[in-house]
Amino acid sequence: MRYMVNQWVILSSVLSFLAGACTRESIPAITRENLFTLEIGRLEDQIALYNMEGDQGIRRTEFAMREGLFYIADGTGEKILRYNSYGDLLFMIYNDQTNPAPLTLRYLQEGEVLTRWSFTYPLQKPGKIAVDSRKHLYVEDLLPDEQRRFDPDHKALLNKVILHFDEYGRFVQYLGQEGIGGSPFPKIEGLYTSLHDELAVVCRIPTGWNIYWFDAEGRSRYVVKIAQASLPIPPERDIVFVSLDGIAVAPDERKLYLKVDYYRDTYDASTNTRSGSEPDSSVIWVMRVEDGSYERTIEVPFFESTVTESGRTTQVKLFYSLLGVIRKERVFLSVPVERGYAILIVAAGAAANGEQRRGFIQVDPDELQFNAFDLAEDGILSGLLADNWNIKLVWWRTDTLIGDTPL
Repeated sequence: MRYMVNQWVILSSVLSFLAGACTRESIPAITRENLFTLEIGRLEDQIALYNMEGDQGIRRTEFAMREGLFYIADGTGEKILRYNSYGDLLFMIYNDQTNPAPLTLRYLQEGEVLTRWSFTYPLQKPGKIAVDSRKHLYVEDLLPDEQRRFDPDHKALLNKVILHFDEYGRFVQYLGQEGIGGSPFPKIEGLYTSLHDELAVVCRIPTGWNIYWFDAEGRSRYVVKIAQASLPIPPERDIVFVSLDGIAVAPDERKLYLKVDYYRDTYDASTNTRSGSEPDSSVIWVMRVEDGSYERTIEVPFFESTVTESGRTTQVKLFYSLLGVIRKERVFLSVPVERGYAILIVAAGAAANGEQRRGFIQVDPDELQFNAFDLAEDGILSGLLADNWNIKLVWWRTDTLIGDTPL
């Protein structure tokens, strides 16, 4: 796609290499259901995934699915849309300085009852999005240049806020680090709703990660600070390099799940000099938000596969990536394989003994231009998959993989 900037071409190439190199062998497939397709463009019922002027390539497009409704934050189009699972556009929040008034949606007046409507808000670059049980929306947005700040202590640019909209798409308030009207956030890595409609904002700073936790009214409850230099290491693995793969938030408890990968040095046997590094192990650390303590760990196995390159066949070990956590402490992980992704579900509860189930989700090679995934708290995995011209909204029901017996 000629409108894509180099970083997205590189990403697509990496995924294509991994997909061609890693076979899924006997992993059971999870049934995929194609729900609806959207065109790529700037019209009201389109997603502006690619910048057709060619100056910025792809801007981030994020989405969330809750109770069969899809909420899409279109960063390039500067709008937020809600669809049902049949692809009917139900409402839109849009920047009226950069978007024409919609032809098929009416502006919702106070006291009106409509089935499809719109609201305006001066969105800049909406990004991460989360939806709570009230159907309230929380959306990351970028501040104008004059409202941005620099934090000299952490050497971090503070330029993001969280916009709070009610179930109709009406603006309620904005949240910053301290809560309602607070100072801007640094780079936002994740946005989650949790127990009692509480909101967690996972932020990245040069020295580590800050997680800001708010109640349903937007009041600050907790701030968890995780320093890069203090990432946990199991006692038996003291000579390793540490890399945090991701942080996920439990939907039904005040807990964080940190997936930490460990690498060790390799040495040339003939010269006894360091030749590189290789994966050592991967561990999920379960943290209590209230006091920042780690309550347990879960070992994550490697994805082991056969790779053939230049006529040579070797066995490789790959780290899974963290997808998210659903109710009852079940952790979802993934790794790209041939024609899709291998899925691993790990039971993280204290009494579950790390029970695991594996599956495979199909993503065709022509759908790798852009992928985004959302994991609902009940375990439905949804995907936003793009080719050159269209975006498909799909989902995989993991009920068959999880089964009737609790994991």
